[in-house]
Order: sequence, then structure tokens, then C-alpha cells
Amino acid sequence: MCNPVRTLLLAALLSWYTASSAASVINHDLHVSLQPARGELSVRDHITLPTPTPARGWIFALHAHLRVNVVGNDVHLTALDSYQDGGVPVRRYRLALPAGADSVDLEYSGRITSSADNTDGNADGSAAGNGRISTTGVYLDGASYWYPWFGDDLRTFRLQVQMPDTWRAVSQGGGDAGNAVAGNNVAHWHESQPQEDIVLSAAVLNSYQQSTPWGTAMVLLRKPDSGLAQRYLDATAQYLDFYSRLIGPYPYAKFALVENFWESGSGLPSFTLLGSRVIRMPFIIDSSYPHEILHNWWGNGVYVEFADGNWSEGLTTYLADYLMAERRGQGAEYRRGALQQYADYVADGRDFPLARFRGRHGDASQAVGYAKGAMFFHMLRRRLGDAKFIAGLRLFYRDNKFRRAGFRQLQAAFERASGEHLGGFFQQWVQRTGAPQLRVRDISVQSDGAGYRVRGILEQSQSGPNYTLRVPVAVQIEGAESAVVTSVNLSGRRATLDLHVPIRPLRLAIDPGFDVFRLLDRDELPPSVGQLFGATNALYVLPAAASPDLRAGYRSLADQWADRADQVVWDTDLKVLPTDRPVWVLGWRNRFRADVAAVLAARGVSLDDQQVHAVGQTLPRETTSVVLVGRQPRNPEAGLAWLGCDNPAALPGLARKLPHYGKYSYLAFSDDAPTNFLKGQWTVVNSPLIVRLAHGNAPLAPLHLTPRAPLAPPAAAGADTPK
Repeated sequence: MCNPVRTLLLAALLSWYTASSAASVINHDLHVSLQPARGELSVRDHITLPTPTPARGWIFALHAHLRVNVVGNDVHLTALDSYQDGGVPVRRYRLALPAGADSVDLEYSGRITSSADNTDGNADGSAAGNGRISTTGVYLDGASYWYPWFGDDLRTFRLQVQMPDTWRAVSQGGGDAGNAVAGNNVAHWHESQPQEDIVLSAAVLNSYQQSTPWGTAMVLLRKPDSGLAQRYLDATAQYLDFYSRLIGPYPYAKFALVENFWESGSGLPSFTLLGSRVIRMPFIIDSSYPHEILHNWWGNGVYVEFADGNWSEGLTTYLADYLMAERRGQGAEYRRGALQQYADYVADGRDFPLARFRGRHGDASQAVGYAKGAMFFHMLRRRLGDAKFIAGLRLFYRDNKFRRAGFRQLQAAFERASGEHLGGFFQQWVQRTGAPQLRVRDISVQSDGAGYRVRGILEQSQSGPNYTLRVPVAVQIEGAESAVVTSVNLSGRRATLDLHVPIRPLRLAIDPGFDVFRLLDRDELPPSVGQLFGATNALYVLPAAASPDLRAGYRSLADQWADRADQVVWDTDLKVLPTDRPVWVLGWRNRFRADVAAVLAARGVSLDDQQVHAVGQTLPRETTSVVLVGRQPRNPEAGLAWLGCDNPAALPGLARKLPHYGKYSYLAFSDDAPTNFLKGQWTVVNSPLIVRLAHGNAPLAPLHLTPRAPLAPPAAAGADTPK
């Protein structure tokens, strides 16, 4: 839930100059006065510049609505040009300092307003628009040019913020959010380690905090709630301790959860801005929250060399979202979901290499940067083993903290930790587009006197060049609780399988735990909502017989989802459903509802005029919005989905929410919000990479793999010295 808009804007700002891990450092001593009622701020900024002065002089950019003056007579300030950057009016200036001078005092003031037209906003943080100063709250970062931006140079700062009574302000590093004392409410923040940005957030907030060995845990809420605050304080202490012992000491003096004034999920140096609804979702504290904390090691601790590709999102996803699932025993399920996301959304020319990932700007980029990125680190861990993988993480963090680093520095750290040459591994997974596809054939079983031999051919079937792979292979044997697992090296087009087991084999499975990044076969995946959203040619069939308000609601929903107007039709316009593309059948009174019911009957689903019976549930038409997904019977490559909703008030929420439920085969929602209360995936039963070896049709027990221990800090590693 980091902020992809801010990530992309920061990447653009840093492209002003050629990025360098040894960028110079500028110090700002900022005295800020906020006037939220007028949407204004005034700043006095004592800037200390590195030496020597560039040949062209010092050039900076500032919001064009801020009036700027030099304090003192020996410095000359010249306005150069004006332009728009992401909707922000910007003016560039040239500073001419006296010989030998390395500092300047600037005063600037004015109004900064947001281009956003509401305070609800989006989960990606875009409601901040181009900076916001209002009575609801203040949010300012480098993308709003609220302070002089000198391009690629890093910055340290001291920040004093004067604001209205009862307000509190938060920025990076150490300090306090304000005393809320009438007439003299001032916050102080400072950070002596080089930063890529200076971020300021302020609002009426209630502050809670507690000490931890690794820094201060803080929670700032818009309304008093000590119980909620304590849950986040305890979680903060837990995650700071875990990641400090795993990677290295937490790099900041505090971590603060700040309740934002729009619905956001923004990871910032030493704090996170989460929306009011977000922080009260029960699963956030164990899923997205560790992701935001971990970004203080990756992205806000070691900075991203964007020219080399954004490795941070993949690594953070792997060590937070994935690792939390692995600790719950759901690692294989998470890995399959990552591969499913790639299969659903990276098609039709939308694929690109990890080296070109900068930030999330849609489902395809998320599938590459987050899903493929996480799988890259999983395969690296499997290749090196946990001890060497952790040692590589710690080296990379230690050597690059508060510097910009890319995949080259990652490779160097893991090579030092492991003693292996990893150039080929990084080349094929970071620089290449695409994914391998696996196929198994010619499987046979023979008794050899000492047991059984399972023989066959394992192939790469993708059209592009071969990959060098180490593929897990499992054999389920009679009477054993867990399968026998080995690995097969596959560097050419095919490899021979010749596996010996002492007891009669029942089943062969190729990569059963989804440990290899690859393009899954359709039959390895359940039908899912994401398969339809990932297609660019899906057809949306509207119910002509529905009531006027439902017809209007379904029409609006389809228009939001469709890429082109000709993808939306009425059921009366069709004689039969097309089979050459995915199809959404919308509405209870749709002529083609029975077509979906026929497809899903094999899944145990029954669908009549008043209710749905599925997965042991009865879902009444009157009170439930239902989504069911199957496959076209004459074209299994294409999905066939039905959305049944008789509540017009729920359709806008469904239009907004359903794209975020991509991995599910069936969903049910209640009320106007609407609120999800049922979700799941159909069972996969015909994977081409699982081969039955036992004779007869008697059902076999599910394949069971011996659990692997989740990644954890070595007992003797420690984390150096706590703060």
C-alpha cells in the first residue's frame, strides 16, 4: 500500500540530473508557519550548500505561487523559466553566491491548493493532488515543490512548524508533533541522514506513543481511540524488532502511524499515512502495515536507483506481505497468487523486464514489479539458502543505507555473501521479458527390485529462449504422510526425469509449491475475476429487462470497466454469447444467465430466479450481490462471469471494488457499501503438471509437502546496536 503516485513523481524529479549513489547533500533549516484557513504557508529557509559551487551556479525549482526573496544583499536570485510538472506550476531560479559562500537564507510564502476536488481520494494517495493546505489537513512533499528543489541532491533538515492550536505536524526523523498549547503550538523534526525528500503532514490529531529498543512508536489519530492506538503501538514494536534483527538496525528515531485526511496507503520515511477506513480494517495490521514499516529499510532506508529498476517493491512485498503469509503456513498459496496475477494481467504486449519497473501504474506493472519481483527474491533465497540470503540482505543494507542502489548493488551483496557468481541469474530474471512454461510428458513407472523408477521428460515450452531453472519435483508414495521432493536442473529445452522411490508411487507433481517464476498453464489456475479484468477485449452484456435504475447502474459499471464502447451490449442484441472472448453476463434478468448456470453446475452451483446455492451457502437474490466465474465451454481460454445484483445502490461500490478481488472465483456482498462476506477459489483438479501414477480410479489423498520453516532472524545474528 505504498504510494505509487509519489514513487513515480519522485522518479521523475530525480531524473532532473543523472542519478548517482554519491549525490551531494544539501541542508535545510526550515521555519514554517501554516495558515490552513487561507491555504497558505510562509517559510524562512537557511540552506547550506555543498562545495564547490557548480559551474552554472545553483539552480532550484519552487512552486510558482510562492513569492520568494533573498535575505541579505550579497546573493543574487534570478528567475529563469516556468513550466508545469504533473499539474504543479513551477518556476526555476538561479542563485549566485559570493565567492567562498556556502549558505543562503530564503523567505517564501503563498498559497498551495490541490487539484483534487474532494477529500476522499484514492488508495494510491492521489487525493493529495499537487499538495494541500486546508482546514481538513496539510500534505506537502517534493512533488508539490513546497521547498527549493535542487534536483538529484539529497538533503538533511531541521524543521520547525508553527500551526493552529490542537494541530500536530509530522515529518521524517526525530522530534515532536507539537505541544497543542494555545498560542504557541510548534512541532520540531530533524533528520541528519541524507533524505530524498522532505515531507510535511499536519492536521488535528491525538497523539499516542511508547518507547521500543529501536525507536519511538507513535500513533496519531483524528479522534481519540486508545484501544486502536495500543494495537498499532504493539504491532509497531513487534515489526521494528523483527526486521531490525533480520536486516539491521531500524534507521530512524521513530515510526508513526498517522491517520490521514483522505483514504490512502502511503509509506514515507519513518511514518505512514493511512486512511480512516484503512486503519480500521482488521487484516491491515498483519498485512499492509508491516509492508509500510519495512519500506523504511527498502526504499526509505536504501534508496532506489530508478535508472537501474525499482527493486524495492518486490523485496518489500517478499519480506512483508509474502513472509506474513509464509508464517501463517500459506506461502505456496501466496506464490500461486503471484503467478496468477502475472498470468492474468501481463499479456497483449504489456510485459516488460524488472529492470524497467519504476512504480505501479496499473495491474500489469504491479504484476511485474510486485509479483514477479517477489518471486525473484524467493528464487534467490531458494538458490542460496536462508543463511546466505539473510547475510546478503544485511550486507546490502549496511553498505547502501541512505544511498541510492540498484540491482547491481544487490547482485554484488549476494555474491559476497554466498561466494557464487550470480550474473546469469540476475540477467535472466531482471533483464529479460517473459517467463518460462513447463510441460511434462512420457511418464512411466517401473519396478526395479529395490523400489520403483519414475521416468519421463520435463520441458520448457515457451516460444522464447531457454531459462536456467532448478525445478522442484515431488513424488507421492503409498503410505507416506509427505511427498518425496527433489530438484531437477533444466537449462536446455528438456531434461530427463529418472527418479527412484522405495515405495509404490501414486502421483508425480512438477513444482507443486509454485517455487519457480513461470507462466502457469490455464488448468493450473481456477477461473477468476482477474482473468476477465486482465483481458482487453472482454464483452459486457447488459440486462435489457431490468428496471430502469438497474439498467443505468449496470451501464455505468460496464462503461467503467470496458476499454471501448463496442465492448458493452444489451442481451437483446445477441442471439448467442460469443466464444472468442471473455464475457461478463450482468444482472438477474439477463437472457444469458442460464448459460453461466450450466457452466457452473459442475462446480456444484445452482442458480434459480431467487437465489444462488454454492459452496454450501444459500445466497438470496434480495439481499446479496453475487459474482460467479467459470470458463467458456467451447473456449476454455476465455472466462465467463455473472454478476447478480438487484440493489442499484450497491453497483457503484461493486464497480470500484471488484477489480481488487482478482484472484477469486466466487464472491458475495451485502448492503449498499457493499460489504464482502464470502470469497474463494474453485478447486483445481486437472493440472497438466500433476500426473497420476497409480492404476484405477480410486481417489488419492491430497498431495502433502513437508512444511518449510519461514524466514526468520538467525538466533545469533542480533541486529547490531539498538537506538
